[in-house]
Amino acid sequence: MYIKIYIMPIVRKYKLEIVAFIGGAVVMILELVGSRILAPYLGTSIIVWTSLIGIILASLSLGYFWGGTLADKNPSYKTLSFIVLISGVLVGLTSLVKNPVLNIVQNSNLDIRLGSVITTLILFSPASITLGMISPYAIRLKTRSVSKSGQSAGSIYAISTLGSIVGTFLAGFVLIATLGSTKILYILAATLLITSIFSYQEFGGKSLKIYLLVIFIIIAADYFDPLFKPTLVLDKDTLYNRVWIYESKDSDTDRPILSLMTDVKGRQSSMFLDGDDSLAIEYTKYFRLFKYFNPTAKRLLMIGGGAYSYPKDFLKQNPDLSIDVVELDPQITLLAKKYFNLIDNPRLTIYHQDGRIFINKTKERYDAVMVDAYHSSLAMPYHLTTKEAAEKIYNVLNKNGVIMMNIISSINGEYGKFLRAEYITYRSVFPQVYLFFASSQNGPLEPGNIMLVALKSPENVDFLKVRGEYESLLKNLWMGSVAVDVPILTDDFAPVEQYVAEILGGV
Repeated sequence: MYIKIYIMPIVRKYKLEIVAFIGGAVVMILELVGSRILAPYLGTSIIVWTSLIGIILASLSLGYFWGGTLADKNPSYKTLSFIVLISGVLVGLTSLVKNPVLNIVQNSNLDIRLGSVITTLILFSPASITLGMISPYAIRLKTRSVSKSGQSAGSIYAISTLGSIVGTFLAGFVLIATLGSTKILYILAATLLITSIFSYQEFGGKSLKIYLLVIFIIIAADYFDPLFKPTLVLDKDTLYNRVWIYESKDSDTDRPILSLMTDVKGRQSSMFLDGDDSLAIEYTKYFRLFKYFNPTAKRLLMIGGGAYSYPKDFLKQNPDLSIDVVELDPQITLLAKKYFNLIDNPRLTIYHQDGRIFINKTKERYDAVMVDAYHSSLAMPYHLTTKEAAEKIYNVLNKNGVIMMNIISSINGEYGKFLRAEYITYRSVFPQVYLFFASSQNGPLEPGNIMLVALKSPENVDFLKVRGEYESLLKNLWMGSVAVDVPILTDDFAPVEQYVAEILGGV
């Protein structure tokens, strides 16, 4: 009773400001959630972010224009309510069509630039246009005289921007890691539905019942979802990734396998489920070569943990050695412990930190460094690929140290620019650099896993005398030349996403 007497007049007085605040918050939450929706299919490169930001800004601009034009004709709270309602419907439709649209784009093999633009236009542009219409329409309703028009416009846009700020922090710090993308879209749709009712009439029991019904549907859909995905073990949003864990059969051996992936183009880690704890992904076996290149190695550093496939193998194969692992996402480490048999070990130290920040600051020294850090199946964070990063790694290595980096690329041809850029970058820092074909592929023109090995020692390696356990791996050494047709990668200039875009267009 007291709430209705004291609060409702205030709410009624600032109704337009509240609507503008909610509209601004929804726009930014939608944009951040959009990045998580696109990531498994298109990655998180600067190309994807450019498409997402550019299309949403263009859509908002169109919405501002249409909203202002419509408001001048016949402004009414009923029309404002309808605009908010349509926004909610479009956000809800996004949650329903996102997977089919993304699958179509994924299977069309479009250039990543075109694919990102088309996907963003289809999924996020319609809702962004109608959300953009809210503020100018609210300004027209708020303006009572020409002398007050500037104040009205300023206050509404300030409140809308404040809503965007709140929405940004709410999505980035709380919602995405707590609820997941689909639930957030449902909640945004429900919030806009309630806002639509509120903007036209007093907030009452009917709108509250609708909101509770939508929440119930969300919970029910989440509960029954696993019934329709029998092989999916987990679908989870963390602060850094959308993570899928699923059971399947290994394509080469037909053995049961458990895999972790953060995008649909490839798995980040895998583990056999039939009791054999051997490495399930071919290229990871090449990390064992550290012992061939530096037989006296005692301490290793690995940048990129994933489900910790190689660190587990390392601990088993080398009972007297130790390894430090830098993994950005602490929740992936927790998932590795829960699903991939990662257990605490005094010889294993885990740092939850960005790999480049770690090598910039660490005072430790290592005999070998492994880099297998991909935020999607093909995209390595550019700041780990540059000459400055290579120099930092050189400095943390002991006298006979070795760096081994997994690179997804070809060697020659249009799909090999990333590899060739990385090769000459490391040649500018290390005296010896070698390349190994680390996965089954057709040859130097086909993209695949290539292991780059750089040695701090200038003493040449004689591969002709290799025998024993490393022979099968070392025979895949690339003996040809590497063209110097791209610039060295630096912190100032590293077009890694552009090189990867060319690979994505060909696989």
